[in-house]
Order: sequence, then C-alpha cells, then structure tokens
Amino acid sequence: MTTVPALIKKNTLLLSGAQAFVGAGTQLTPTLGGIMIERLLGSMVLAGLGSSLLYFARLLIAYPIGWVSDAYGRKAGLLLGLALSFVGAVTVGFSMVWLSFPIFFVGLLVFGLGVGAGQQLRTAAADMYLPDRRGEGLGYVLTGALVGALGGPILIAAAQAGAVPLRIDATALAWLLVPAVLVPSAVLVLLIHPDPKTIATHLARFYPGYEPPLRDGATLAAGAGLRSWLAHHPIRVALASMFAAHGIMVMMMALTPLSMSHGGHPLTMISVAVSLHVVGMFGLSLPIGRMTDRFGRRAVIQLGLLITAGATLLVPLASDYWVATAGLVLIGVGWSCVSVAATALVADTVPAVERGRAVGLLDSSSGVASIVLPLAGGPLAEAYGFMALAVLAIAIVIGPMLLTARLQERVLERFVEVPAELYAGPAD
Repeated sequence: MTTVPALIKKNTLLLSGAQAFVGAGTQLTPTLGGIMIERLLGSMVLAGLGSSLLYFARLLIAYPIGWVSDAYGRKAGLLLGLALSFVGAVTVGFSMVWLSFPIFFVGLLVFGLGVGAGQQLRTAAADMYLPDRRGEGLGYVLTGALVGALGGPILIAAAQAGAVPLRIDATALAWLLVPAVLVPSAVLVLLIHPDPKTIATHLARFYPGYEPPLRDGATLAAGAGLRSWLAHHPIRVALASMFAAHGIMVMMMALTPLSMSHGGHPLTMISVAVSLHVVGMFGLSLPIGRMTDRFGRRAVIQLGLLITAGATLLVPLASDYWVATAGLVLIGVGWSCVSVAATALVADTVPAVERGRAVGLLDSSSGVASIVLPLAGGPLAEAYGFMALAVLAIAIVIGPMLLTARLQERVLERFVEVPAELYAGPAD
C-alpha cells in the first residue's frame, strides 16, 4: 500500500474540516424547514416542501458545478458553493423576519444550490489519492459530515439562547448564524494548496515512483463525453447503484417518522432515531473506505445494496422502536458503502480533467431518485402499508445488483517507493 505524503494528509484534514462546517448548516433544512413553512403559510400541507426543494436544487447544480470544478479547479467550485450557501442562508433568515414565503422559497433554493455544489468535496478527496487508497481518502472527508451533523443542534441552541435578548425569531436567527460556520469553511478551502485537481493531473509529482496505470477497457479517455460515459459499464454501475441506495434511503427517511408516529413513539424518540441514522451514514465512512480499497469497489457496492434493501424490512416494525431504529441505522450504513465505492469507481474510470462532471452526474442520479422514490412511496404505503416499501426497495436493488455482478475491476498500477532521503517533496 502506498504511503500518503504529508501534503496530501494536510489537504485531507482541511477538506474534512470544511465538510464538518458545511454539514452543521445543512442540518437546518430538515430540522426547521417544516416549522418555518407552517408559520409562513399557516398550514402543514406543504411542510415537506423544504426538503424537496433542497434536493431539487442539488439536482439542478450537480452537473454544472462539476463543469466549473473541472474548468477552474476544485477550490473554485467549493468556494462558489459556499458563497451560494451564504446568500441563501441569510435570505432564508430574513424571510422569517419579514414573514415572506416567496423570499423563503428563493432563499432555500439558493441555499440548496450551494449545498449541491459542496458535494464536490468528494471529487477533491478522490483527486488526491492513488487508487489503492482512494476509498480511504473519501472516508476521511465524509467523516467530517458526521461532525457537522452533530454541530447542527449547536446552531439551533445558540439561536434559541439569543432570540429573546435580540428580539428575533429563533428560526430566523438560526439561519442568520449559518455564515458563522460557512466563513471558517471557506478559510479552510483557501488553505488547501495546491488545488486537488492539480494533484490529480500530476500524481507522480506527489507520489514519486508512481506510474499512471495503462489505460484499458475499464478506463475512459479524456474527452469521451456524456454519451460515452452513459454507455460505459462501470459508470452505469455507479449511477444505478447510487439511484437505488440514495432513493431508498430518502424514501425511508421521509416516511419512517410517520411509521414511528403511527407506532405511538414520541417526537423526541423519533428525533433520536433520525440522529442515529445520520451516524450510520457517516460514522463508518473511514473503515468503509478502507474496505473499498482492500476488497474492491464491486464487493462494497454489492454489500451496501444488500444492507440497504435488507434493512428496509426492519423499519416497518415500528411497534418495536429499537428494531425500527436499527433498520434506519443500517440503511445509512448501506448508503455509505454504495456512496464511497461508487464515487471511487467513477474516479478510477474518468480522467481528472473531467472527474468533477462525472461525480456531478452521479449526484444527478441521486437527486432524481430522491425526488421520484419518496413520491412513489407515499401512495404505496397508504394503499398497502409500510411493508410495501420494503418490497419496493428489494425490487429496486435487483437491477443494480445484476449490473454490479458483471463489473470487472482492473487497476493496472505500478508504484515504487522512493526513499525519503532522496526526495525533498513536490513543487507547489
């Protein structure tokens, strides 16, 4: 296994910190979105609009931000995303001060574009590592999202504490405090040097002794284009797997609180279950990344799909709180397996100069699934009960499982370690 240079470790730590700060603000949408919409409209009918709008915005920006990061560097894409998040968060905050739903709608849409742009953190992480440790690099950065998820309640607590003395609505203040976490994130991104795209296109400068793998049928040439990507089997595997895993996860997260409520569980316990689900999503990112490197992308994708589908059988058993909660946690773990391995697979397959767009395409697949499957799951659960969601989930993973079974991984890599005393380090 290759040794990771100190420069790469430093940049990885900065990316992980940026991910943590961004994640803290992102948690406000599922936590406060429904409450704010009800206050603005006086009705619960559109309470779910906040999360839907966030995912829709992420879908809109996924591919364009990939183009930006390919053309101008990963840092440019990330900083643009942070700027959009800043403007969106402030706009959402003032929408509650002015009690304006149209301003809230616009603000949340802009904030969602920023959140979607932030997904390029994964591209930046994949850029800096050789294939045999690429999953591990992704794992380090995604673990930062767990820290960010735990930071969301801190923002809300600070807003509640300051709302009375400042004579401002607590939900408005929570959003107006988001820039306090976005600015440090931007500082961390600016400290990354050189740009991860530069590292990706000159890996031998940073890993002396490394020779790029010989291109074969598993890898694409630069300039292949979207049509060639969609026709390429490894890319199809990644897209189909992420569609299934992400769509199932969002569907279950949209409907499980309702199932638990029908089971008689209080909101506080439902909130705990959702928090544990987030731990499942990101808490094991690092060991999952290492598994991806050791056992291959195919094995971890298949494992993730099986865990995700199997766990849906537990969630409808909402009468037993801990069984249903375990199902939610496992769904998060399954999603993490697919997310890390599919991103690594795309990075293995697409050249660095186009990798941002390819990861954006992967996010587009997730975005479509996060809109379609929850909409399909609601009527299905109403007509046939929550167990029907498990049946749907199992049916959805069959196609990706069959595609993944045909995936042939072949990373042709030659690496000879250069003694430290003979190597002064790469030029920036």
